[in-house]
Amino acid sequence: MINPLPLWKRLYSTSSKKWMSRQAKDPYCKLAKANQYRARSAFKLIQINDKYRIIHRNDVVVDCGAAPGGWTQVAAEKVTKKGLVIGIDLLPVDPIPNAHLIRGNFMRLKTQSAIRELLDGRSVDLVCSDMAPSFSGNHTADHARSMELCESALTFAEKVLSPGGSFVAKFLMGGTEHEFRKRLQTMFAKVKTEKPDASRKQSTEGFFVALGYKPLQEKVVAESSAGTVNNDTAREIKDSM
Repeated sequence: MINPLPLWKRLYSTSSKKWMSRQAKDPYCKLAKANQYRARSAFKLIQINDKYRIIHRNDVVVDCGAAPGGWTQVAAEKVTKKGLVIGIDLLPVDPIPNAHLIRGNFMRLKTQSAIRELLDGRSVDLVCSDMAPSFSGNHTADHARSMELCESALTFAEKVLSPGGSFVAKFLMGGTEHEFRKRLQTMFAKVKTEKPDASRKQSTEGFFVALGYKPLQEKVVAESSAGTVNNDTAREIKDSM
């Protein structure tokens, strides 16, 4: 018997059934539902936080790429009412208790200005990014785009992070992430790359976890001090000759 449905509908139906079957078997989907998180991705941030303690009571957190809201929910729970959580996404996000939501393109200065207005002069303890590119099917292009998103989040973080602050960003593995990690190492005291258990095994995603932000002024002072020590040491060696 010939299937009367068009080919694209048959393929979509098959793909949809596979996705639904995978979701039904996924333990993190079940946990998300049981804990009223909007997405299984909430557990990626939970696991990163359990390991590195990047979110504390009263913290200020900026969540880039917030939709559907799982990471924002986790952050809002951790910082409590005296903290501040701002979630940003191109897509609409339903209201989340103890969080401010901005709908807009994070890459645009207008959106970043709106974030700064909500901060009202407060520095940020954590900038986290779960942003991902619209997948093209070309992994090289998707990887490059994901690194652009990381760069954008980091450039913003440089402007708002408090000394000692943290930065977390999702990326797609593809080769050039090592260069970005080197940049992070010049800005933070500790940099790690993580793939939480909640990440699906077949996924190429990873997460940069950078701790102990060192503002530019602090780095200049440190380098200057190191240079003075080296010069003094050189003089001592010369004088002893």
